[in-house]
Amino acid sequence: MSIPHFLDIEYCQTDDALFPTAIAWSLADGRMKTVVITPDDAWLPEDGELSDLDLLHLEEQGVPVLEVVRELHEDLPDLTVFVDGMDPDEILVDILFSAVKQEAPFEIAPVTELIKDLDIETLEDRRRQLMFEEGLEPQLPENGVYALLLLAREEGYLEG
Repeated sequence: MSIPHFLDIEYCQTDDALFPTAIAWSLADGRMKTVVITPDDAWLPEDGELSDLDLLHLEEQGVPVLEVVRELHEDLPDLTVFVDGMDPDEILVDILFSAVKQEAPFEIAPVTELIKDLDIETLEDRRRQLMFEEGLEPQLPENGVYALLLLAREEGYLEG
């Protein structure tokens, strides 16, 4: 049985901007990668106002969009990648890949397409409960992916 792949994206959303700030995804062996993203200049509002976002942190700690896209191409080619369905993940992936004039090499699907026995409300309640039990901060994308991996294991989609 192959391990399903999961993805979660943290993002900035204001009246003038919507763009990814960090991304995490799982690999075929169950490990995860997480990356802070240096915003593309085109994503930033002209006035530079982004409320609580620490733009300096993103610029200093972030990885350029082209490198993020390259890694995603290497790790997730021709796969279906599952997301929690709570965020605008598909739009954020499009924004990320459009910045380098490419298309995503993977298809995004809500986790309900993998775990069909539970409705979205039950899945989300269980995911939240797992995050609480594990002491995970919900705003970190790697924690979102980890919670989805735990949920998939609980539902019999992973070994151990």
